[in-house]
Amino acid sequence: MITRPRTLAHGVVLRPVALADAAALACAYAANRDHLRPWEPRRPDGFETTEGQAARLTGLLELRDAGRAMPWVLDAGDEGIAGIVNLNNVVRGAFHSAQLGYWVAAARAGRGLGTAAVEAACDLAGEELGLHRIEAGTVTTNAASRRVLEKCGFERIGTAPRYLHIDGAWRDHYLFQRILNDRAPR
Repeated sequence: MITRPRTLAHGVVLRPVALADAAALACAYAANRDHLRPWEPRRPDGFETTEGQAARLTGLLELRDAGRAMPWVLDAGDEGIAGIVNLNNVVRGAFHSAQLGYWVAAARAGRGLGTAAVEAACDLAGEELGLHRIEAGTVTTNAASRRVLEKCGFERIGTAPRYLHIDGAWRDHYLFQRILNDRAPR
């Protein structure tokens, strides 16, 4: 399930995550803790450490190798990790679908990087991974993320009450989908 890197705006590269990214991801999560808090689950102690990220990445890479996930980082070179994009819960068969998750660092937010990253992930999901559909959810108060999805051609398909435990409480989410193609499953 390895995909080619894609160069996005301002020299940022969307590329598959590697175990060697653990330290840079720990730094990125620590630097963006307050920025991400309203949109992310509460994290266990040690999450923002190199060891915590190495353990997390080991699991993600196992899921990738099993064809059940595709994790990417937004690599800003010397500036470190500028965000992530993940396709999770990849299902094949008649469904050929995945769930999208992403975030962009506070210092890069509002500049089109999220839109470029989601668009590139959708292209790769359809072209290289052969998926038919991607689903995404946003906390109902996350207007910026909702706008990214809409700009990338996602359509709102519903509201899920108390969908995910985010920032210490069960939060309502808007659900979106994007149909990538109408090819028969491979």
